[in-house]
Amino acid sequence: LQRSRAIGGGGGDEQLHFLQRDFEVESPDVTYTDDEIISKYVYERTEVTSEGGKVRVKPVRESFTFKTGRKVPKVGIMLVGLGGNNGTTLTASLMANKKGLTWRTKEGEHQSNFFGSVTQASTVRIGANAEGESVYVPFKNLLPTLDPCELEIGGWDISSMPLGDAMNRAKVLDYDLQRQLYDDMQKIVPLPSVHYSDFIASNQSERANNLLEGDKQQQMDKIRGDIRDFKKEKGVDKVIVVWTANTERFAEVQAGLNDSAQNLLASISQNQDEISPSTVFAVASILEGASYINGSPQNTFVPGVIELAESKGVFIGGDDFKSGQTKLKSVLVDFLISAGIKVRSIVSYNHLGNNDGKNLSDPSQFRSKEISKSNVVDDMVESNNILYQPGERPDHCVVIKYVPHVADSKRAMDEYSSEIFMGGTNTIVIHNTCEDSLLASPIILDLVILMELCERITLKKEGQSEFQRFHPVLSLLSYLLKAPLVPSGTPIVNALFAQRQCLINVFRACIGLGPENMMMLEHKIAKH
Repeated sequence: LQRSRAIGGGGGDEQLHFLQRDFEVESPDVTYTDDEIISKYVYERTEVTSEGGKVRVKPVRESFTFKTGRKVPKVGIMLVGLGGNNGTTLTASLMANKKGLTWRTKEGEHQSNFFGSVTQASTVRIGANAEGESVYVPFKNLLPTLDPCELEIGGWDISSMPLGDAMNRAKVLDYDLQRQLYDDMQKIVPLPSVHYSDFIASNQSERANNLLEGDKQQQMDKIRGDIRDFKKEKGVDKVIVVWTANTERFAEVQAGLNDSAQNLLASISQNQDEISPSTVFAVASILEGASYINGSPQNTFVPGVIELAESKGVFIGGDDFKSGQTKLKSVLVDFLISAGIKVRSIVSYNHLGNNDGKNLSDPSQFRSKEISKSNVVDDMVESNNILYQPGERPDHCVVIKYVPHVADSKRAMDEYSSEIFMGGTNTIVIHNTCEDSLLASPIILDLVILMELCERITLKKEGQSEFQRFHPVLSLLSYLLKAPLVPSGTPIVNALFAQRQCLINVFRACIGLGPENMMMLEHKIAKH
C-alpha cells in the first residue's frame, strides 16, 4: 500500500487540512539539492495482449529517475494577437495583480485574483493527516513554478491600436478597473504582425493596419528578430510564444509543400500561398528555441512543423483553448458513459459578439472550430463497446452564431439526449453564460506556466545512461486544450478528469510520490 501522510510540525499544525507553505518529501527515493529535485519512481501499468485466442493481462513495473530544476528562470510571453480580447485581458489582468488593484461595481468592491487558473487557484490532495483526513496543497506548490506576476509580456497584432484603447474596445473588464489601468496599457503598442487575407475572414481586413512587409521568408526572419529583441530588452531567460489571434481556415497538407521540415522551410522561402500565418510564427519560434502554443483550432502544426520541433527539441502544444462548453462536454459525456448511459445525440449551440465570433461567422473559419469541438467525445465513446458498436457515434451538431450585442459574454446551450434502462430516454439541457476572455486568459497563464515547468523536467528509464526531456509534442497540456496534439501513434485522451490526474501524477512522480488511487484501504478494514 503506497500512501502519503502529512505530519504536523507543532505550533497549532497538528490538525493539518490545507498546507499553504512549501514542503519536502521525506523518502530515501527523493534527494533535494540546491539546483534539483531527484526522485526514483516505479511506474506501474497493465499490459493486455492476445495470443492464440487467449487474452493475457500482465502488470508491468518500470523504474525511472526524474530530475526537476528548482531554479525558476525569468520568463517572457509573446502573444500573437496581443491587441485582441484575450491579449488585452491577460495583459491588463497581470498588471492589476502586480499592483494589487481593487475596483468597484454595483455589487461592491472586487480584488484582483487568478480565479480560473488551475495552477494558481486549485488545490491537489497530497495525502492524509494522522486522523485520516485529506490534506491539500496549492497546485503551484507541488513543484517550483513561476509567479505569473513576474512574467514579461509583449507580442504582435495586425491592429496598431495601443492596448489601452484595445482594452476599452474589448469591453471585458469593468470600467473602474479599465480606468485605473488605461494609462499604463496605452503605453503598449503591438509589433507588426502577419496577415494573409485568405486565411481569416474578410471582415477582419478593417483591423489590418499593422502588417509586416516582405515575403514569408522576410516576415519569418523579422519575427525571429522580434523574439531575440524582446528577450534582450526584457532581460528574460526564455520566451514562450502563444497564438491567441483569429481562427484560420485549415491549411492543405500537400506532399512537397509542408509534409516535412525541409519542404516546409523551402516553401516559406518560396513564398508559397498555402503556408498560414500561424505556421510562419510556429516555425520562427521553433528556430529561435522558443516553445509555441496554438490557442486556436486551425492545423498550424502541419507535419513539417512537428518534424522541425522534434529535430530541434523545442516544445509545441495545441490546439484551441478549452474554456467553457467543450470542457463541460468532456465532463458530462464521461460521466454519462461511465454510468452505463448511452448518449444518442449532442447538440451544441453558441452565440457570441466579440471579434472571435465575427471571424467565425465565415464558413471556412467556423469549420476549423467545428472540428476541434466535435472530436472531444471520441475516446469516451470508444471506451464502451457495450453501449456502442465499432464505428457507432452519437449524433453531434455544433452551431456558432455572431450576435454583436452580447459582446464577450458568450451563450452556450447544449442538449444531451441519452438512452437509459429498458428503452427510456433521458434529456439534459444546459444554458451556460460565460465571459469568454475571462475564462481563456487564466488558461493561457496555465499553459505557459506548465510548459515552462516541463522544460525543467528530465527523466530516464533504468538502464539508460542519459536523461531526456518529454516528447516535443507536449501532450501533458491536454487538460487545457480542446483538440489535444499528441505524438504520432499516441492515444488521444479527452476525458477531463483523466487529463488533470495525468498532470498531477506526473508531478507527484517528480517528488517521489505514487499516484493517488483513492482506495484508502486503511479505512476499509476493521480496526483491532
